[in-house]
Amino acid sequence: MPEDQASPWWSPGRHADRRPFLLARNRITAAVRAWFEAREFVEVETPGLQVSPGNEAHLHAFATEAVGHAGGRTPLYLRTSPEFAAKKLLAAGETRTFELARVWRNRERGPLHHPEFTLLEWYRAGETYETLMADCASLLAVAAEAAGAGVLSFKGRSVDPLAEPERVTLAEAFERFAGIDLLATVQADGATDRDGLAAAAAGQGIRVAPDDTWADVFSRVLVEKVEPNLGRDRATILCEYPVGEAALARPKAADPRVAERFELYACGVELANCFGELTDAAEQRRRFEAEMAEKARVYGERYPIDEDFLTALAQMPQASGGALGLDRLVMLAAGASRIEQVLWAPVAETS
Repeated sequence: MPEDQASPWWSPGRHADRRPFLLARNRITAAVRAWFEAREFVEVETPGLQVSPGNEAHLHAFATEAVGHAGGRTPLYLRTSPEFAAKKLLAAGETRTFELARVWRNRERGPLHHPEFTLLEWYRAGETYETLMADCASLLAVAAEAAGAGVLSFKGRSVDPLAEPERVTLAEAFERFAGIDLLATVQADGATDRDGLAAAAAGQGIRVAPDDTWADVFSRVLVEKVEPNLGRDRATILCEYPVGEAALARPKAADPRVAERFELYACGVELANCFGELTDAAEQRRRFEAEMAEKARVYGERYPIDEDFLTALAQMPQASGGALGLDRLVMLAAGASRIEQVLWAPVAETS
């Protein structure tokens, strides 16, 4: 057991070591809130309990149930994101919202993962996802200034929080870092060539299993070859994901093979995931059903679809939305090495 984990988080000595990070967290949270309020965003609070926790194949939720006065039991889940409720607010007429949302994801714990964490999620009705790229760059600077940090750092890497992020497409990143022509394996209708991508990956020394899907191979190349090279010296905006890897984003008008999705990286750490939001309810249903079919294939379970969300989606205006891991941003701005260092009270350890 590491020395800093030998005593409980509440022991005075260990708390004293963590306290500078925690105070930095408070300053960053206040600065982020002020940044949004200065731009006429409305802070909202949405429920942690939902009919569906989200419908992404590889996200795992905590399940519970509500017991009514008559004894009836209704399955509910702790949300993995506030996205469904936030989009319902857009349908209701809100145009700029943000939330510092407590969210939960099961099967996740490590230096950069915690089962309960804070997700900064914000939406702009009638604005493009390129606007969110500028938001992300500004939030890096806001966090660094609040923490009194000249750089963002993690595991010996650092980035200048004031430098303009580089913008790289997935196709460019796969070619540059893995020597793979990604879009040669994606068709205009979103269909993918599993064998083509598998052969290209194997040719670059990447392990491919016989039962790997196209998405499995894509993820392995991304994790092994691409992500370690992102966010060096300055942040990276990795954009234009293949449509099959962007279940809640709309296709890019200029190239239907890719979607209006980007992720923000700094020091090799993924910080944010942002979309030009899909508002086609029928297409969203199709994507959710495909995701849940994959979840059932891999994990033997599936989550319900929030029908109320799909109804609201059909009335939602065109919008862009982003989700940023506040705890990770605090880590990089404060110089912490583990996510528990920036949490006032971590979740109890489990086996």
